[in-house]
This record gives sequence, C-alpha cells and structure tokens, in this order.
Amino acid sequence: MFMRRLLTAAAALAIAVPSFAHAASRGLAKTMVAGKSVSIDYGRPSLAGRDMLGRATPGEAWRMGADAPTKLMTDADLSFGAASVPKGTYILKATPDGKGAWTLNVHKEDQTKVADVPLVVGKTKESVETFTIEVRGEKEKGEIELQWGETSLKAAFTGK
Repeated sequence: MFMRRLLTAAAALAIAVPSFAHAASRGLAKTMVAGKSVSIDYGRPSLAGRDMLGRATPGEAWRMGADAPTKLMTDADLSFGAASVPKGTYILKATPDGKGAWTLNVHKEDQTKVADVPLVVGKTKESVETFTIEVRGEKEKGEIELQWGETSLKAAFTGK
C-alpha cells in the first residue's frame, strides 16, 4: 500500500513539475471594442537587471514575452490604419529596425503574415520590471501598449 501511494505521488509530481518549470508567468490583457472582445495572452518575463529590448536584433522578430507565443484573439475586425486584421486568433511578434523604430507583426497561427503595424515608441512613466501588455478600448477605438523597462510601444486601432 505504501509503495502504491509513493508511486502515485511520484507520478503526480512528474506531471506537475513541467508546469512549475516555466520562469515567466502568463498575462491576459482584454477589452471590448465595438461591443466585441479583444484579448492578448502573453508571457511575462522580468528584466532582472537586463536591457532586453536593447538586446533585440534589428530586423529579427521578437516573440514578445516568454514561453508560449503571444496570441491575439479578436471577435472584431480590426484596422490599424491601412492594415486590416479580420476577427480570429493570431500570433504577435515585434521587430526593431535598429534605428529606434518597431513594427508589430501579426501572423496567422501557421505563420502566414497578415499585417505589419508601425508602433509608436515612447517612454514609460517609471521602469516596468515585468513585461506588460495592455489593451484598451472605448466604443470603436482601441490601443495596444507593450511596456518593458522604460520603453512603451503603442498601436492604435479601430474595430467593427
């Protein structure tokens, strides 16, 4: 009986350990735009004294977060200026150009590119230790904001 309990406990621990092994927690940013849900699921790594955005390789897409890909789920059709993103689920990445500008890359889950959206680069009011994505909405207008360290990257959109 003792051996059976020990094996059961060992099996439960073996199943649980991978979920604890991830260093970064997950975040979920969500809002309503045009009466429809828009949300982003993402990993939340910490800076831990590093300049992670400064380390990003120019021209190379960064997956925005840690562990699993960052996902945009939208029940609304979104427009980022001239770029259109139909309702659905997408993978988000961001690419620096090496001169201070960033682009939000929107891909289908099979990595087919849907849109490239210029991001407005700014400064946060105070340093943000843990990578944070916020998505805000009011009526048909919305905004995505990425914050890490002293950097803020924003993209405005409309929904219908």
